[in-house]
Amino acid sequence: MNLSQLLAPLPDARRIGSSEPDIAGLSYDSRKVDAGHAFFAVPGEVADGRRFCEAAIKLGAVAIVAESPPVTDLERSVVWWVVPSVRIAMAEAASLFYQQPSYEMKVAGVTGTNGKTTTAFLIHHLISHSAGRCGLFGTIKYDTGRGGVSAERTTPEAIDLQRLMDEARGYECPAVVMEVSSHALMQQRVRAVKFSAAVFTNLSQDHLDYHGNMEDYFTAKRALFNQTAAMKGSAVINIDDTFGKRLAAMLEDKLEVVTFGLSAAAGFRASNARTTKTGTTYQFHAGERSFLVEMPLFGAFNVSNSLAALATVSILGFNLREAVNALRDAPQVPGRLELVQERRPFRVFVDYAHTPDALTNVLKTVRLMSPRRVITVFGCGGDRDREKRPLMARAVGALSDVCVVTSDNPRSEDPERIIADVKAGLTGSHIAIVDRREAINTAINLADEGDIVLIAGKGHEAYQEFATETLPFDDRRVAASAMREWSNNRTGGDI
Repeated sequence: MNLSQLLAPLPDARRIGSSEPDIAGLSYDSRKVDAGHAFFAVPGEVADGRRFCEAAIKLGAVAIVAESPPVTDLERSVVWWVVPSVRIAMAEAASLFYQQPSYEMKVAGVTGTNGKTTTAFLIHHLISHSAGRCGLFGTIKYDTGRGGVSAERTTPEAIDLQRLMDEARGYECPAVVMEVSSHALMQQRVRAVKFSAAVFTNLSQDHLDYHGNMEDYFTAKRALFNQTAAMKGSAVINIDDTFGKRLAAMLEDKLEVVTFGLSAAAGFRASNARTTKTGTTYQFHAGERSFLVEMPLFGAFNVSNSLAALATVSILGFNLREAVNALRDAPQVPGRLELVQERRPFRVFVDYAHTPDALTNVLKTVRLMSPRRVITVFGCGGDRDREKRPLMARAVGALSDVCVVTSDNPRSEDPERIIADVKAGLTGSHIAIVDRREAINTAINLADEGDIVLIAGKGHEAYQEFATETLPFDDRRVAASAMREWSNNRTGGDI
């Protein structure tokens, strides 16, 4: 195909140059350009792709797509397409280049502040159980139907996403589920994807450094549902959530809306939820049908996540009874209330919770396990929404017996300053330790029989980001090491 064909959906695209070379591949990273590629000069916050056009040409690019015309002789040596938005052009071109894979599979997109990863994992598990395989693209891994690889970002860039869906189609996946972040929606990464179902988990304060306020954050999320409506898909919405209830009302005349929650008005509803030693049980109501759900996951938030998954697979046409049965062996999602597997008279969990709402939910779940005390290790990320820091502290302080405040990913900020912001919201007993390894060791040495230590914020992440470097760091490994070294000769049980 040539770029005239790939950019056909964009009437404002303007060609400079007379050649029409065949396009062998698409790239947005000049370091990955090969002979015959079209290079998309994506404007960036850190590095503008426009600066790398000459490097791309030297590596074999035969066409450039940019938001401004060529300025050097080397740039003018290849065909050049000027477009109003490179990101929109890249998404549309990628879909056509890979022959629209999303039109040949059922595609579910999961968005919301919390629960995206677990909900996507559960949908993937339920469809794989029924159909043999399913694609999965999200925060933890990308799986095209024959095993996963570590994810680079929650939602892949448009070219990568279409390539991955093409691979999933090649492996005969009947469906794909993906996490759809608000950043991805704003940056047009999922544009041109045909969603069969769009899933809304909830909305609470996060990413306001990027979106500015909650209404703009909500508007960004809503874009997924507008796109799904335009492509005749369905919406699966949590109406226990205030924003979810608003969204359902806004969409009821635009597409099929399926609701879930504890509310009596929900189409897919849970009642009589109980925590057991091995997980959770609840009565599941789907219209006139009712099932007993048993799953090895804890917490009200996982009841909600499982309802979202059941509603989604049902609307996609998979057998609901089979899905309910498959929940009995639902997978442990990495870094989501993940138990550190070391035998001690106390338990240690690692969780990704890094918003006030997520921390409240996970700590309420921990409390249901009847611990003697809850010791929570947490921090806040640097270069992110500062307003949520004292709110996170209040959430932790309200539900923990001991708080250990530490660094998360400080990035370019001074860790001491971040901790000061956190401590402004803390009351009662707490310890502040900048070094995260030392903080985890301290919390575990404080633990005694019957306690639960919760290490929150980073979950599955195996690194820690600083101003000038990213270092290996995995809360689960650090905690396991500390538990192996734990003994009665520790620092003491109380502060």
